[in-house]
Amino acid sequence: MVKAARVPEPVPFSAINVTPFIDVMLVLLIVMILSIPLATHKVPIDLPTGIGDPPIERPHQLAIDRGGALFWDGRRIADAELPALLEAMQRDTAAVLHMNTDPDARYDRFDSVLAVVKRAGVDRLGFIGNRPFPN
Repeated sequence: MVKAARVPEPVPFSAINVTPFIDVMLVLLIVMILSIPLATHKVPIDLPTGIGDPPIERPHQLAIDRGGALFWDGRRIADAELPALLEAMQRDTAAVLHMNTDPDARYDRFDSVLAVVKRAGVDRLGFIGNRPFPN
């Protein structure tokens, strides 16, 4: 005599699969780890305190045109003249440098000029022309 074995009905699996949840959490953790150094990057700037009367400034303008030529107070200068002019400007405590760069100038040119300004130790620096580009 053959006996028939009774197979139980399949019961629905009631546990939650947490593997996708863990994968998403790990991806978010990696994104946060990668983005935190960018958010904590600081540029040291000495801001005015607002105490006392501000000194009368004598601004000098350093301009870069679209071709990369340098202009000091409206006069065209060679690259070799710039360090001497910046050194003379540094001796005057009321002097401030305003940089004005044509929007069509190459960024590497601006970067190299800004490196010369930084090496000269200029700490009173402003940028002219920080306006949105026209449509």
